[in-house]
Amino acid sequence: MSTQNLAYTNEVANATAPVYEKLSSQYNKDQWEKIAPYIYEINRLKAEKNATILVHNYMTPDIFYGIGDIVGDSLMLARKASQTNADIIVQCGVHFMAETAKILCPDKKVIIPDPKAGCSLANSITAKDVRDLKEKYPGIPVVTYVNTSAEVKAESDVCCTSSNALQIVNALKKEGHDSVIFTPDQYLAQNVAAQTDVNVIIYEGSCEVHELYSAQNVIDARNTHEGLVVLAHPECKPEVMAQADYAGSTAQMDDYIKKHQPKTAMLVTERSMSDNVAASNPDVKLLNMPHACPHMKRITLQNVLEALQNEAPEVLIDPDILERAKHPVDRMLELS
Repeated sequence: MSTQNLAYTNEVANATAPVYEKLSSQYNKDQWEKIAPYIYEINRLKAEKNATILVHNYMTPDIFYGIGDIVGDSLMLARKASQTNADIIVQCGVHFMAETAKILCPDKKVIIPDPKAGCSLANSITAKDVRDLKEKYPGIPVVTYVNTSAEVKAESDVCCTSSNALQIVNALKKEGHDSVIFTPDQYLAQNVAAQTDVNVIIYEGSCEVHELYSAQNVIDARNTHEGLVVLAHPECKPEVMAQADYAGSTAQMDDYIKKHQPKTAMLVTERSMSDNVAASNPDVKLLNMPHACPHMKRITLQNVLEALQNEAPEVLIDPDILERAKHPVDRMLELS
């Protein structure tokens, strides 16, 4: 079916009504009548093709709630991808996430709706950079954030996510390592280093979104909103983290809001995260965040549908790199 022929029928309206009920405060009726046919057709097609859709917390609400089978942070997506019985995996996120799914599911077809959906953090480091670090610091294990290419992972000893980075570093200490090389996010590395006595050798990469937030942003928000609870992603600068009430991955922030139900909260991370959390927590006022990831926003309902129809663009990894990259990802899942 061409995307030109999608229509908002009674069947589409009935099938998507539960999603619209959750998202009616974010999309008006006219917007929904354009969105809903895509959601309906994607869900129909993925059932027909035995496909599963992985959706990161930074996707827009229409994608997150409308078509996601597995939703969450990088660690959740990695764990669940390794367990799926689907023939096709569609990654609604950025390219390194699709590569991670392929690493864990080499026999499955992994597709990403837009292969140009990259990541400033992943682009900040190359495999050669890791090899140079290992030459400079021989014998010291390399802990690599999952926000990296398969080639970078292949040169690493263990991967981590923002939710388990400290756990991974401390696990290596138990194995006898007093120092680790941590790549590529300098702020996550600094925030981990502040919580452990392991010597953390830091590579200076960063996320273009989280780097935009400042401590003053948090101070100003507190002055405007009495009783504000501030949750910050550990890719933020340490001075931002120092102003927060809670620090954690996107999944951990989501869990915190669900459990504590603060009256007003601020999630210092990518903008769509606040939209998605707000939809599931109507009694919590989530402040609108200003910064969106331009790479995440390359994924749309339109190109998800086209990707499912064409079963492309497919994510392919050189077999040698895939095999070497799988070890640090498996180590991460084992240690966490």
